[in-house]
Amino acid sequence: MAAPHRTVEHVDVLIVGAGLSGVGAACHLQTECPDRSYAVLESRGAIGGTWDLFRYPGIRSDSDMFTLGYAFRPWTDSQAIADGAAIRGYIEDTAREYGVAERIRFHHQVLSAEWSSGEARWTVTARRTDTGETVRLTCSWLSTCAGYYRYDEGFRPEFPGEERFGGELIHPQHWPEDFDATGKRIVVIGSGATAVTLVPNLAGAAAHVTMLQRTPSYVMSLPGRDPLAQFLRSKLPVRLAYPIVRWKNVLVSTAFYQFSRRWPTAARTVLRRMTRKQVPDVDVDTHFNPPYDPWDQRLCLVPDGDLFRTLRRGQATIATGRIETFTRTGVQLESGEHLDADVIVTATGLNLLAMGGMTLSVDGAPVELAETVSYKGMMLSGVPNFSMVIGYTNASWTLKADLVNRYVCRLIGFLDARGYASATPVAPPEGADQPFLDLASGYVQRSLADLPRQGRRRPWKLHQNYVRDVRLMRRGSLEDEGMTFQRRVSAPTNEKAVA
Repeated sequence: MAAPHRTVEHVDVLIVGAGLSGVGAACHLQTECPDRSYAVLESRGAIGGTWDLFRYPGIRSDSDMFTLGYAFRPWTDSQAIADGAAIRGYIEDTAREYGVAERIRFHHQVLSAEWSSGEARWTVTARRTDTGETVRLTCSWLSTCAGYYRYDEGFRPEFPGEERFGGELIHPQHWPEDFDATGKRIVVIGSGATAVTLVPNLAGAAAHVTMLQRTPSYVMSLPGRDPLAQFLRSKLPVRLAYPIVRWKNVLVSTAFYQFSRRWPTAARTVLRRMTRKQVPDVDVDTHFNPPYDPWDQRLCLVPDGDLFRTLRRGQATIATGRIETFTRTGVQLESGEHLDADVIVTATGLNLLAMGGMTLSVDGAPVELAETVSYKGMMLSGVPNFSMVIGYTNASWTLKADLVNRYVCRLIGFLDARGYASATPVAPPEGADQPFLDLASGYVQRSLADLPRQGRRRPWKLHQNYVRDVRLMRRGSLEDEGMTFQRRVSAPTNEKAVA
C-alpha cells in the first residue's frame, strides 16, 4: 500500500530569523504587502536574535538606538545607547504590536533551500531543534535575516598553556548565568566592542580588571542620552521628533566616516586628542594608538566614557602585548609581565556564518557563495527570488535592513504587477573582484573567501553610505542592467508550437 501523500505547506514569503532584521522584514510585509502570506522560522526558542543570545554583563548596542531602531516604530527610551534587555524588549514589543509574533515558528533551523524554475518556488527544509523532526515548506520568495554570526560558537584561538590555568575560563558568547565577579581578579583578552563593554561592567564588583590587548582599537565616547532627542521630545510629538534625531545621527556618523576615510591622519589626531582628555594618566601612544587607520575596523563606542572613567578610577588597567603562555595563576606576556587572574574572559571575536549555515541550490545545481556576486548588497547573482539582510559595517545595522526589507516589498509588488514569476540578478559583464565586507577586522578577514564578491560599480557595489543607498533602493528603478525577470515556465506539452 502506498504511503499517504503529505501536502507541503506553501507561503508567499518565508523569512529566516526572528531577530531585529527578521521582525522588521515581517512588519514591512504586514504593512506594504498585506495580501501576502508569510511565516518566520527561528532556530532558537525566543525573539531577539543577537540581543537574546548574548547575555554577558553590560551587553549593549554599538550604535545609537535612534538609527538601530526601526524607522517605522520610534525608539522612545531616554537611552541613546541601550542595553541588551531593552533592545530585546523593543523587538518583542514590535513583533506583538504588528501581529508578527503569531507567525513565528520557533526551534526551526533551516538546513537547505532548493529553487525550481518550473514551479517558480523554493522548497525549504528545516529541522526542529526541539523534536528532531524534519519540516518542509515551499515559498515564492525566500528572505534570510539570520545575520552573519555563528550563534553556537564564537572565535577563540588556542592559547599556549591554557590547560594549566587553575581559574575560570569564559567566552562571552557563552556567559554563565550564575557568574559572580565579586572580589575576583579578571583578565579580559580583547580590544573590541565586547571587551570595552565588559571591563567597566565587571570593574564595579571585581577586585581588579585588566584589559589585555594584542592590538589597540579606536575608542570614542558618546553621550548616553541624546541632547537633541531630549529637547525635541519636550517640544514635539514622538512621531515628529524621532525622524529628525534619526537623520541627524545618520548625517553626523556618515560625515565622520567620510572624514576618516578621506583624511585618516587628521581623524587619527582628533581621536587621540579626545582620548588624552579622557585618560590623561594613561599611555595613549601605547594603549590607544592602533596601527591601522580609523574605520579600517569598526570604532568602539563607550556611553558617557564609562571605560575611560573606570581607568581613571584605577578599577581597571590596560596591558598591550603578546601572550607567551597561560600559567596556573594568570597570563605571562612576552614582555615578562605577569597578569594575575582568577578569571580569564576570552573576548577574542566571533565566527562568521553566512545565511545561518543553510545551503542553496538552483534547479539542482548547488550555489557556491564565493562564486556569486552581490546585487545591491542584498541578492546573489544567479539566485532567483532570494534576499539576504546584511547591515552596514560603518553604521547601524537596521538602516540597511530597513532598506532591504522595503526593497523586497517593492520588488514583489513589481513582479505581480508585470506578471513575472521571478527576479534573478546577473553578474557584471566585466567580472567582480571586490570583497563583500570592507573591514580589516579579524572575524571578517577569516571568512572573506567564503562570502560573495562585489563589483566595482552600481548595482553590484555596496557603498556603505545610507544617503546614497536611500536614493538607489527606495527611489531607484527596479529595472537595471543587474536584474533579469522571468515569466513562469510552461509545463511540457506534446502539442506543436504555433509561430
